[in-house]
Amino acid sequence: MFEEPSARWYARPAPRTPIAHPSAPAAVREFHASLSGYSPTRLVELPDIARELNVGRVFVKDESARLGLPAFKALGASWAIHRALSERDTSTPVTLVTATDGNHGRAVARMARLLGQHAHVFVSAGVHPAAADAIAGEGARVTRVDGPYDDAVRRAATVADETADALLVQDTAWPGYERVPGWIVEGYSTLFHEIDDQLAAAGAPHPDLVAVPVGVGSLAQAAVTHYGGSAGRDSALLAVEPVAAACVLSSLVRGERLSTATGRTTMAGLNCGTPSALAWPLLRDGLTAGVAVTDEQTARAGRDLAALGVSSGPCGAASLAGVRAAVRTEDRRAALGLHPDATVVLLSTEGTAANPHHEAYEQ
Repeated sequence: MFEEPSARWYARPAPRTPIAHPSAPAAVREFHASLSGYSPTRLVELPDIARELNVGRVFVKDESARLGLPAFKALGASWAIHRALSERDTSTPVTLVTATDGNHGRAVARMARLLGQHAHVFVSAGVHPAAADAIAGEGARVTRVDGPYDDAVRRAATVADETADALLVQDTAWPGYERVPGWIVEGYSTLFHEIDDQLAAAGAPHPDLVAVPVGVGSLAQAAVTHYGGSAGRDSALLAVEPVAAACVLSSLVRGERLSTATGRTTMAGLNCGTPSALAWPLLRDGLTAGVAVTDEQTARAGRDLAALGVSSGPCGAASLAGVRAAVRTEDRRAALGLHPDATVVLLSTEGTAANPHHEAYEQ
């Protein structure tokens, strides 16, 4: 179903029932640890933000430097490509095909270059020219699509199907295309295990709330899998989207997976119109709440994070903007289970170098 986005807030009407989800295999972390340049990204405590939000502790997971790229996407792309290529004859180069709003495409292109493969990346109309140039700089063929992200995904899937020795590496799923997106979600599990270790080292309890920027929902799917009912890890999960592209929020409000119209937003990596079919059932059952934020709200959040020493592009800053919007009323705080001693984790999924739209912070 197709619908114009409208709502800016959703809270689960009743407490969720913890659901058992298969954990990502331990081999994921072992694989990432084996990669050149791997190290856990920073978890930075922000006492000033904790006081502002009237909670105990706030931490931000800083993904501005992940495996040599300025965003978290390399975790999913590297593991999925590793798994997919292990099942193919790679005596001749494979062309890795994908569509992107920016960061995923660059991660796929980087892995292709490192592994001696080819990459063909389709970029949607909203992708900044500098972001497209960064993908091309990895050696990928870049094709611009005169349309939104969903159109780019369809083009990439068609070309991959029609191209010999092509492998589609897409971070959204649809019926009949689920294995590779599933591996991408597994790849993101490393990020959450790092958070567990870092919180323990900081003497902090498991998070009471985790704020997740959402595009098609694959990272949020990984968050639900990790936190949504596992023993000792039952955290409230807040999905944060742009007002211009709130497909998950609209789907939560209606109770069914929807495609929504998208508009212009500086949060280019979140500018998606359809939730992943693989992610949607887990998001429907496992998210605590969803909120849509404006470009102005994320610009303010990005400036504030920069002043505290965290490089955060518009998509990454959406987490702070979303939590600020979610604590405006007591009803919203209660829906998230926030209390004065709560521990909050913000996922800053990209640094400013990942998204040229961070220039908006200075305007």
